[in-house]
Amino acid sequence: MTDATVGEVPAPTRPRFAVIDIARGGAIIAMMAYHLCWDLSFFRFIAPDVGYDPEWVLFARSILAVFLFLVGVGLVLGHGRGIRWRAFWRRWLFLLAGALAITLGTWLVFPDSFVYFGVLHAIALFSLLALPLLAAPLLVVALVAAIVIALPFVFSDALFNDKLFSWLGFWQVPPPTNDLVPVFPWFGAVLVGVIAMRLLLASAWAERLASIRPTGRLPRLLGAMGRWSLLIYLLHQPILLGIIAPAAALLHPEIAMRQNDFLASCQSTCVDSGTTAELCTTYCQCGLEGVEANDLWHAIYSGMVSADEQAKLDARNRQCSALIYPELNAPQ
Repeated sequence: MTDATVGEVPAPTRPRFAVIDIARGGAIIAMMAYHLCWDLSFFRFIAPDVGYDPEWVLFARSILAVFLFLVGVGLVLGHGRGIRWRAFWRRWLFLLAGALAITLGTWLVFPDSFVYFGVLHAIALFSLLALPLLAAPLLVVALVAAIVIALPFVFSDALFNDKLFSWLGFWQVPPPTNDLVPVFPWFGAVLVGVIAMRLLLASAWAERLASIRPTGRLPRLLGAMGRWSLLIYLLHQPILLGIIAPAAALLHPEIAMRQNDFLASCQSTCVDSGTTAELCTTYCQCGLEGVEANDLWHAIYSGMVSADEQAKLDARNRQCSALIYPELNAPQ
């Protein structure tokens, strides 16, 4: 059997665009950097909440948009002159296996927020959905892309809050998961890549772009990473977690982080009350020692304070206040 459909003449393969491999390599490095920071945040080695801070969310979505754009580019380069079915299904099955492995792995590690439709799941589905559009009129592709991107901004329904339907993207409240790449609007990024690459190949720039052969060490490294980006994507997170999780179990960074959080919050509140920063530092350090000595962390974070815990907090507050204002200890 050949990769062509019955009655179809196999199309010649296109030359490989080195700059596309380099772009893909840069994207995978950015993705690895984001996942490294996410892991460090999850295990409390760093303070920012990478999964929710707006700047980090924007960074993650920008990387995702580039990845999906390049998926569209790759589909045109690989199958734009005729779908090479054997190559397509081989890569597609590898994608599916990787997606299922990520679902299983995250379900074991993060059962409450496992990945059921993440990046690889989306790429597998989007690759199938894009096939009919590789040879469709560009105006049709552009119209579909516009609808896919715009629709979730004008329509939503509580039905799609449920995991069963959330992969479509019309939720009002996203379900808990560590990665969710819904069809709407993200399939639109793939179609934008399809449009861009088809326009490029029809222009005089295609030959110039294909002729670029960077020779520096960094471009060659990025190009190699781009060619193996799928394998790198599958392996990098298990490797990172395999290093960071044992380090967290050994070093307990969450303890230092909660201490820093306590001191920062206390310092801000104290200074806002009119006390000097130097005295506030002394006061807050005293308060932290009291919380540690009396094991009051649960009471502070939950807000549910028993009478005994409140008595201990009040007593420590008086001691710390007297430490920075000795006159409070003066005999009446």
